[in-house]
Amino acid sequence: MLIFGDEITHDARCATCGSLQYSIVREGRFAHVTLGTLTDEPSTRPSAHIFVASKAPWFTITDSLTQHAEFVT
Repeated sequence: MLIFGDEITHDARCATCGSLQYSIVREGRFAHVTLGTLTDEPSTRPSAHIFVASKAPWFTITDSLTQHAEFVT
């Protein structure tokens, strides 16, 4: 595991391929975990799509979740 950042906020990446495993953010209060690293089904489901203005043009969002062009505060 490779750690980039400091003790409070950082990204952890695979030492073999460099893929993101998780990020500790917001002054250590939250963790963002990549879904591919989970062994169980996640208990939380998406409630919206963010940053859709910069999604790949060939990707079509096919569900009915709310879409936001940018981050929603």
